[in-house]
Amino acid sequence: MAEKRKKRYLHEVDLMRVIFIGGVLLNHTTTAFKANMSDSSFSKLFLEATHLSLHFTRMGFMFMTGLVLVLNYYHRDNHWLTFWKKRYTSVGIPYLSWNAIIMLFSTVFAGSAIIWSDYWSHLVYAWLHGNEYYMYYIVVTFQLYLIFPLIIKMFKKFENHHLTILGISATLQLLITIGIKYFLPGVDRSGWPYLLNAYGLNIFTYQFYFIAGAFVAIHYGEVDAFIEKFHEAIAWTTGILALGTVGLFYFDQNVLKLSMSGTLSIHQPFIFVYDVVMIVFVFWIGRQYAHAREHGLPVWIDKVIKSLSKVSFGLYLVQSLPVLTLYGILSLFSAPSWVMLLLLPIGYAFVLGGAFLISWFCYKVPPFGILIGRPQKLKRSKFNVKNNQSIKPAIEKE
Repeated sequence: MAEKRKKRYLHEVDLMRVIFIGGVLLNHTTTAFKANMSDSSFSKLFLEATHLSLHFTRMGFMFMTGLVLVLNYYHRDNHWLTFWKKRYTSVGIPYLSWNAIIMLFSTVFAGSAIIWSDYWSHLVYAWLHGNEYYMYYIVVTFQLYLIFPLIIKMFKKFENHHLTILGISATLQLLITIGIKYFLPGVDRSGWPYLLNAYGLNIFTYQFYFIAGAFVAIHYGEVDAFIEKFHEAIAWTTGILALGTVGLFYFDQNVLKLSMSGTLSIHQPFIFVYDVVMIVFVFWIGRQYAHAREHGLPVWIDKVIKSLSKVSFGLYLVQSLPVLTLYGILSLFSAPSWVMLLLLPIGYAFVLGGAFLISWFCYKVPPFGILIGRPQKLKRSKFNVKNNQSIKPAIEKE
């Protein structure tokens, strides 16, 4: 029997979820505004040059997935068939559903007539490839679930060598980013299997972040103490590396002569280092939030963070709906690029608010919770039969 341990609620995880999903939505909002700016404007250059500093969010989500999964499953007797059934259902149903919903929405929103044969063909392609509506994360997660038992087994088998595992994983991740940036562009990949060619959907492209999440989950106390001890150095390093992403932008553009797509790629050695430090810094911020809750944090702030955290996965799933709507709104009027830049906070509030409203509706109104991975459980409540009261369903929240 695996050792049973009483789980404590980690409030810092809530804020980390909010920061990462908030960054993802900001990333995609700035892309929408860039598309409506003049190519020669300083405003567009500013957004492009600072764009790489937002790219820690995807890796942060990968880290959080590894952290939460290992926290939940490391110290228990696991029945992996049950695990796979639960996980593939809770994530698979939203994946299939939102691909279909968003594709239908985008078709109608574009003013095109719906040709159902084309719609279903397009939808099946999107399901199989995961390359539309920012669904890459779900495809990577599907792969993680498949190999997750092996990750657990590896950490348990080599329980005295976890730092070695982390070091090997980090070295491998660095080599992967070097290979993607400096060698892969010149390679003909037309005959490669899909997940090797589309490396942005391949779990091994992100393997370190899952391994790091697992490491932190297992050695939570030690990692927390280490980060707290060196938090000032970590904060300064984070700031310096964030500014360094602007330098990387100009280096890629002017020295390496990369395309804008290559320049803004997340798969770069410098971005790997930046992501790791940034995730560590966000972890420390999360811990400060957990401490503040015990020392007079305003209740409304805590409620906002908790509410956003509860539907963070939903925000990720539905984000394309407000983002596509934003693209449509911005296309309706012409304004100087500097005005567009000033309107960015309003656009971000629209995207975040819209995604939250959709997700919160699903969270609160059964049976739509299943669309954001939070299915509501129906529990029958017994009433006094003598008074001829019927048996009515009551909603049991997760």
